[in-house]
Amino acid sequence: MTKKAVLMLSGGLDSTLALCILREQGIEIEAVNFVTAFSCCKLESLEIARKFGAKVTTVSVNDDYFKMIEKPKYGWGRGINPCVDCRIYMFRLAKKLMDATGASFVASGEVLGQRPMSQKFHQLEIIERDSGLSDRLLRPLSAKLLAPTLPEREGVVDREKLYGISGRSRKELLELAAKYGIEEPPTPSTGCLLTEPDFADKVRDLFDHKPHYERWDFETLKVGRHYRLGPNTKIILGRNQEENLKLELLNARESILLIPESFKGPSALIVGETGEAAENKAMELILQYSKLGKSSPAPQARFERRQSGGRDFLSWPPAGAERNLESLRIGGQ
Repeated sequence: MTKKAVLMLSGGLDSTLALCILREQGIEIEAVNFVTAFSCCKLESLEIARKFGAKVTTVSVNDDYFKMIEKPKYGWGRGINPCVDCRIYMFRLAKKLMDATGASFVASGEVLGQRPMSQKFHQLEIIERDSGLSDRLLRPLSAKLLAPTLPEREGVVDREKLYGISGRSRKELLELAAKYGIEEPPTPSTGCLLTEPDFADKVRDLFDHKPHYERWDFETLKVGRHYRLGPNTKIILGRNQEENLKLELLNARESILLIPESFKGPSALIVGETGEAAENKAMELILQYSKLGKSSPAPQARFERRQSGGRDFLSWPPAGAERNLESLRIGGQ
């Protein structure tokens, strides 16, 4: 076996410590950082890899990742987070990188018992088995509490220099951080939007109303307040100028963007089936979140409408205007 490993490097403290432990034993590290629609490549992971002389590869998930989220074999957590299935998916990709680079095993910063959804003993076994990494998945921080892996038995890795850390306490991890000169250890965080209740509501709504979803649909979930008008129509309202600009970038062939032209207020992206009724409700929502909309009687307003590369203008109020559409909101943010 070669003294080379693929390391799952998230940019957090645990995977950083796993990198330090293996580098100390002279293991060449091929680090990998995964990017999904719900998490991004952390600059910390790139900086850490550079600091310790490890090459890092950033890998984006394929579209089958979204089907896994919708129907995970091992279920969701409190949000819509399929943690065990997600780990299996990513370790399978890590195994492909292991095979392609001539590495002998895959390593991660997982700590036994630290996360209830994916790091209990039986869950670690499932992840190792279903990812195709049986006997070749090393967890340096908890290795002494687990069965010896092939690289340990063959002497590629010295088991005596690994650790037996378990549970949710960070005391031993922080002590290791001090040992390796990590002066500002990152705070623990999943960094995954799927664990957040409001975002989970948006994902469930997408699964319920659009079975033939695309990656673009998931990108829209990360922006603004969402309002479900009907089975095939949704409005996304920007919460600040940055989100208004993001809605402009997200405006695609199956959407219409409305922008206040005669006053200051949020932009609104109509997704799915469009038409006069949806446009009227979008204008009303924009007014509800603007100073102009608080005036009485109904204000006179002008909106720019952008669709499929073209643009024109709409005027408010139309006939039969509704007031207060908050009951249509998906999630609480």
